[in-house]
Amino acid sequence: MNSAHPLDRLETTDRSLHRAQTEQFAFRLEAGDVIVRNLTYKEPSEHEYRITIEEGVPVDCTCPAEEHYAPACKHRVAVAIRDAVREAAVRMQVAADGGEVADPPAAEREPDDEDVASVTEPSEDCDCTNLPEGVPCWPCFRDGRATFDE
Repeated sequence: MNSAHPLDRLETTDRSLHRAQTEQFAFRLEAGDVIVRNLTYKEPSEHEYRITIEEGVPVDCTCPAEEHYAPACKHRVAVAIRDAVREAAVRMQVAADGGEVADPPAAEREPDDEDVASVTEPSEDCDCTNLPEGVPCWPCFRDGRATFDE
């Protein structure tokens, strides 16, 4: 696998890069792909697209811009600049292929005695107080201090 950052491996425009950084997106994993929903629009469900990841790089998107223009769309760029999203998709692909995923993130494993202290204290980047009840911030979820209430 190429060691360059995926963004370095995409042809993009300044406009797509700017929009990928400033528009509000929601991400979910599905069968090793990333589903990107653009929450900036009035009807976000009408702006949801599937991003295909190959060797850690977002290589395709189902959006109209991807079909009509050569550079990578803002959705692919949004995935490329969010390491945690992209890496989670790659881990899912490895697991789906029957491989083993080494060192899963804390959010995906039970804390052991070594983790107990870090689980009880919020990190410096905790932002849970600004979110609705039952929705943890990404650092708390990632580090296993909180889960989503269902």
